[in-house]
Amino acid sequence: MSNRDGLQRQHMQWETVIGLEIHAQLATRSKIFSGASTAFGAAPNSQACNIDLGMPGVLPVLNQEAVRMAVTFGVAINAEIAPRSVFARKNYFYPDLPKGYQISQFELPIVGKGVVEIELDDGTLKPVGVTRAHLEEDAGKSLHEDFHGMTGVDLNRAGTPLLEIVSEPDMRSAREAVAYAKKIHQIVQYLGICDGNMQEGSFRCDANVSVRPQGGPLGTRAELKNLNSFRFLERAINIEVERQIDLIEAGGTVVQETRLYDADRDETRSMRSKEEANDYRYFPDPDLLPVELDGGLIESVRAAMPELPDARRHRFERDYALSPYDASVLTASKGLADYFEQAAKVAGDAKLAANWVMGELSGALNKAGMSLDASPVSAQALGGMLLRIVDNTISGKIAKQVFEAMWAGEGSADQIIDARGLKQITDSGAIEAVVDEVLEANPEQVSNYRKADEKKRPKMLGFFVGQVMKQSKGKANPQQVNELLLKKL
Repeated sequence: MSNRDGLQRQHMQWETVIGLEIHAQLATRSKIFSGASTAFGAAPNSQACNIDLGMPGVLPVLNQEAVRMAVTFGVAINAEIAPRSVFARKNYFYPDLPKGYQISQFELPIVGKGVVEIELDDGTLKPVGVTRAHLEEDAGKSLHEDFHGMTGVDLNRAGTPLLEIVSEPDMRSAREAVAYAKKIHQIVQYLGICDGNMQEGSFRCDANVSVRPQGGPLGTRAELKNLNSFRFLERAINIEVERQIDLIEAGGTVVQETRLYDADRDETRSMRSKEEANDYRYFPDPDLLPVELDGGLIESVRAAMPELPDARRHRFERDYALSPYDASVLTASKGLADYFEQAAKVAGDAKLAANWVMGELSGALNKAGMSLDASPVSAQALGGMLLRIVDNTISGKIAKQVFEAMWAGEGSADQIIDARGLKQITDSGAIEAVVDEVLEANPEQVSNYRKADEKKRPKMLGFFVGQVMKQSKGKANPQQVNELLLKKL
């Protein structure tokens, strides 16, 4: 049975219920309970101090910046902020968990209930409840490559601060789950509390998935662990939904368990039975005092709150007269929104800047497999080139040549225009001379144009424009060319 068939049956008979647990690595320079660095890419075990290693006699000290970042997220989603929260020990054994427990929050998390709005495919808005967001430390990482049947353990990540954001089971499809995950991803990046790098594990999702007859009681859920791309998240949920429906319809029973998505085989498979809270034997960590927040901290966070994605999108529509679609694309990430605004400010033409950022720039980045941060053309440089379109120094067509040269590192737009002699011809006399030559050389086409009806003329005019642009090597001002041709024809 195809995945499409499974989703069709799901729509007709079954209802999917999805909740997400998102782990956002907080962008602090040091770990949550130690002074060790959180920088990515260091040699294995070079950034793990005695506290991270769980050595006897060492004591954790809470990172105040991690607390402020958690509160920032809570304020951004209008959630309850707990004036008093408690750290607990979550007891379990992994080779990369040196203490034999993880410091987390359980009964009293720092952020309580909140709401995030997502946009559905039909443009309607749907609220998704956030149950809680709590602080915890990350575990280390097990390395299975290059050890000839053995496993290496890298504890650099041990103690890295995480904000675990737990949703209500409010999502009813994989697409809704992806929309919610993208919204959280967007919010934490705008807030500057997480870089959102999914390839490096800074932002990852666990999905709790179950199915039930339409309107029936909740089914037994399976947890899909460590999904580190939105594409994998959608695919894994759809496959798991189909698996559960097939199992139930064949007379089987869904078992509560933790499952892994294998992208190579495009399947989910069982890892272990799903633990419950009592399996972890939570108890308050005796080495850490409760966190007590005063109103001053919350108010200072509220006062320093940056512009959030929805507000920025609405401002782009209002102030720059952009369409809802363009505004949505440009505000999808804070970096892209910043880039666009800087380019538009220099160019003095927001719509032109939007078209180039979404078109030529994004296309070049995708082709080169680059992130925006690595772009060889800065926002100021692109804006400077667009300014030359606005002031008629170059045409839009010539601008593409200039952009390619800028991308190749040949200099600024002005340097390239001067070096290549690309300035647009705006002298009406010079353009008129070329127009006259083209009309004189093509008497038959001129005659046909004058005999043609109004509907056919625009297409026929294109022939003359093309000839003039060819003779002027693309330098003639297109608007003036069109005006002169219409006048003379």
